[in-house]
Amino acid sequence: MPPYSLENRLVIGIASSALFDLAESDAVFRREGEESYRVYQRENLDDTLRPGVAFPFIRRILSLNDLAPEGDPLVEVIILSRNDPDTGLRVMRSIKAHGLPISRAIFMQGRAPYRFVRALHMSLFLSADENDVREAVASGLPAGRVLGSAVADDPDDPDLRIAFDFDGVLADDASERVFQQDGMEGFRAHETRNVATPHDAGPLRDFLREINKLQRREEERRREDAEYQIRVHVSIVTARSAPAHERAVLSLNNWGVRVNDAFFLGGIDKSTVMDVLRPHIFFDDQESHLEGTSRTTPSVHIPFGVVNDGHG
Repeated sequence: MPPYSLENRLVIGIASSALFDLAESDAVFRREGEESYRVYQRENLDDTLRPGVAFPFIRRILSLNDLAPEGDPLVEVIILSRNDPDTGLRVMRSIKAHGLPISRAIFMQGRAPYRFVRALHMSLFLSADENDVREAVASGLPAGRVLGSAVADDPDDPDLRIAFDFDGVLADDASERVFQQDGMEGFRAHETRNVATPHDAGPLRDFLREINKLQRREEERRREDAEYQIRVHVSIVTARSAPAHERAVLSLNNWGVRVNDAFFLGGIDKSTVMDVLRPHIFFDDQESHLEGTSRTTPSVHIPFGVVNDGHG
């Protein structure tokens, strides 16, 4: 039997801290230490963990495997955990109890699991561990830290709404560096001068490319079945405004990726848009933006670029 290949699939690595609410478990660990934590997890083995920040996103993206033949999924989610295998049992039982089709996991007792991201063809790694995520991003990996606590999820809503900031997330931080040095006027002048020059890719450009593949599969299904309702919707929500919006759009086109909606907010608080857009996950490189969004929107900090230099 040939080995199972992860190539040509969208592969996401997720720590148990991003998938489930581990606040209670973490409190035991901090208060009583590792051995008591293990005992606690064994004693609560069949106490199903509650959904965490990234749970709605993971549940929905896995549901898109109904677009593929049985046994050949488009999306693969793999647990990457600092837990040892023993305490990881509760995570795997919780996954089963919630009906998530996740069967693969790596448990690394107390060590950073993100080192396996490239080996497993992952386009995204999500964790609540700030150090792991910062180290992963510093290594050039597509990683993000979930913020806040889980928000209420509507189980009857089949859609998957994904929102991205642009600079420092889909694009690199070259323009942000100009803004930090020369201010808004210098930034706008720079973007106007370089409007025909596409940005270099940021940490999640290739993840968006993989999402676009799922969207194309949806479009194929709709051509076959006129009743099929498109589920995946992608937005960029950026502090850019005219005239700097043009280079962002041209960069997306040059990269061969696309979004359904674009919000060029020119400094308007992003949380006001998120409350209406209601994405199931939002990626931004600036924690100041996410302080507002994370209260009502599953939010992910991408600690990339100049705005994150000197932290941690």
